Amino acid sequence: MTEYSLIVNGRKVAGGAGTFAVLNPANEELVAQCPQATIEQLDEAVSAAQTAFESWQFSAHGDRKQLLNDIADRIEANAAELAEIVVREQGKPLFLAQAEVGGAIAWTRATADLEMPVDVLEDSDTKRVEVHRKPLGVVGSITPWNWPLMIAVWHIMPAIRSGNSVVCKPSGLTPLNTLRLVEIINEVAPAGLVNVVTGESGIGSGITKHPGIRKIVFTGSTPTGQTIMRGAADNLKRLTLELGGNDAGIVLPDADPAAIAEGIFQTSFLNMGQTCACLKRLYVHDSIYDELCEKLADVAAQQNVGNGMEEGVTFGPVQNRDQFNLVNELVEDAKANGARILTGGTPLEGKGYFYPPTIVADISDGTRLVDEEQFGPVLPVIRYSDVEDAIKRANGSENGLGGSVWSADTEQAHNVASRLECGTAWINGHAELLPYAPFGGCKMSGFGVEFGQEGLMEYTSAQVININK
Repeated sequence: MTEYSLIVNGRKVAGGAGTFAVLNPANEELVAQCPQATIEQLDEAVSAAQTAFESWQFSAHGDRKQLLNDIADRIEANAAELAEIVVREQGKPLFLAQAEVGGAIAWTRATADLEMPVDVLEDSDTKRVEVHRKPLGVVGSITPWNWPLMIAVWHIMPAIRSGNSVVCKPSGLTPLNTLRLVEIINEVAPAGLVNVVTGESGIGSGITKHPGIRKIVFTGSTPTGQTIMRGAADNLKRLTLELGGNDAGIVLPDADPAAIAEGIFQTSFLNMGQTCACLKRLYVHDSIYDELCEKLADVAAQQNVGNGMEEGVTFGPVQNRDQFNLVNELVEDAKANGARILTGGTPLEGKGYFYPPTIVADISDGTRLVDEEQFGPVLPVIRYSDVEDAIKRANGSENGLGGSVWSADTEQAHNVASRLECGTAWINGHAELLPYAPFGGCKMSGFGVEFGQEGLMEYTSAQVININK
């Protein structure tokens, strides 16, 4: 069994508080023991990051770009190992884990290519005014369990590209990939630039409150984001919070069910529905409701559910027992409230947290499955007759991460999409994230953005240089 270590100041370190078990969600067997850090080791990681920042903040942009490209090369060289770790600790099928690794490589290179230009506001005979972007210091990265490699890359790469140093804390459910990633990064990065500590007993709150950390970037649940925000107040840490999303999709009456069913299914059940930006509630016009429900059920029935390492598997387990129980609870509540299960709706017997892709019809707002984020392999399909009512219901959630409109008329769809209260509105698609397009939420889905030029600037502060000639 592979041994994993914390990485502090470029060195492998054993957990000062022992280890904890990481389980494979497909069979509930032990994948590895993960080191449990102490608060003292967190302090050491922050100190190492502060020391690294003292010089890295003045590094040339060319050197930063080169480092990111070197990291991308090292991830690529270890792609097969990283993908297998993802499958074993997170559960997604191997083809999807390979796509996650490929995405991490591409995202690292795209971040390397970003520029940090000086913005000249005035350059006259008597005055020149410039806006420079300066790094903040030590960035604390706290990542979730659904895309353990990709989201770590989303946090780390813009931080070091903009001149900061990093202390990472991955989810205790999927820590192994991040431990290996940071080990790989340290093959080419200066010691202390990127550190990783793991553990669920106070390490997360320790990062949140640590006076040596100047910014936190967090992807996860809204309640945890609120806790982080409270803890960050003492030294006014900068925050980027990408929180829960209960994304709505609206299918307009002119849409062709046969043409859109596959796209709706894949963007609703991406990573077994365990993606913040997945489509999580679907509003369909009366005139095509029954036909689209049937098409979605057909696609769901074609999935091969099983262990992600087995050939031919297209659909893996829910990642952990708590989430598995929540999904089951929400479906049972829907049944009790008269909803119709078109396919799935019952956990698979045996070992592992397997719940088949489930389409739920004859359900509406006010039911838990519609009002709460299920974050799992279930899609409620809600009937509507008036587009204005559908828009109102889509916006009725406290969340505002993403939304989508499906239609043969893109101009009409654009008009509807522009009225959705969310950070990203897709037309004839959903859940597509791009390295050059800012992504973030509104309302209770957080604030700040990631990706592209705007996302990079989140890791900096502005300094105005006012020159009187």
